[in-house]
Amino acid sequence: MRPRNLFHLEGKKIWVAGETGMVGRALIRRLQSENTIILSAPHSFLNLTDQAEVHAWMAVHKPEVIVMAAGKVGGIAANNDYPADFLFQNLSMAQNVIHAAFQYKVEKLLYLGSSCVYPKTANQPIKEEALLTGLLEQTNEAYAVAKITGLKLCEYYKKQYGCDFISAMPTNLYGSYDHFGDISSHVIPAIISKIHHAKMYNESSVILWGTGTPYREFLYVDDLADGLVHLLKYYSDNGSLNIGSGKEISIQDLANLVADIVGYQGVIEFDSSKPDGAPRKFLDCSKMKQLGWCAKTPLQQVLQETYQWFLQNS
Repeated sequence: MRPRNLFHLEGKKIWVAGETGMVGRALIRRLQSENTIILSAPHSFLNLTDQAEVHAWMAVHKPEVIVMAAGKVGGIAANNDYPADFLFQNLSMAQNVIHAAFQYKVEKLLYLGSSCVYPKTANQPIKEEALLTGLLEQTNEAYAVAKITGLKLCEYYKKQYGCDFISAMPTNLYGSYDHFGDISSHVIPAIISKIHHAKMYNESSVILWGTGTPYREFLYVDDLADGLVHLLKYYSDNGSLNIGSGKEISIQDLANLVADIVGYQGVIEFDSSKPDGAPRKFLDCSKMKQLGWCAKTPLQQVLQETYQWFLQNS
């Protein structure tokens, strides 16, 4: 795959839906170097699950480029306990923003999916073609169904109307402005919060969910933002593209690494009665490499920076 002709971002009015989230903030930081005009519509101002509100805002502000990074997110516990909320809210946001982009003739839209859209037992590393070839991981099935629908909407608007709507499948993300220590926490912030708490209260052990044996790939959110800008500039084909780091680590090794960074000397235990999720999720990112992009930031370096951000903001 070779890069297509450059889509010029300079001077474009860009709406990053989900601007107050971890991905949205990183993307806005990255877009500032492209001399773009950033349109603001935080959740407190615009409810993306309300179709009328979305269309009214679009009619007034007329963005030329949209990155759909908004969504209701959470870890295994939240996804498992509130499936109706995850399906309804994420599906509503996707269809409202994507359809409005079509109606108001947005030049380009980039929709963010998730690696959870792939089958639980997909061959590793996971190629984009694995989509819809098997059963989803049950604990986050609702979120995955909503994300699959969003990326298919982009595909079908492109097929039926010729819209330049594309999608990307990021792996597990981490970095500043993540959710720490609550039900919406993903793997890294959840582990950081628990181990930090154990250190602060001199606990002899800390218990994490699952067996510790699954492997996960993690991508620094600022690397993701750089990859998304690259896609906006150079990709307009059918089908979503995976974006990952190209490296994976077991949950147990990750926990040990976090413990070293935090300075925790206690025992890390795992509660095998709690779900593990998929045994392995490692994305094949060869198409992104062919497009001329790959991640650059090592996990250990930015884990330290992420922990420092957590300390300064908790």
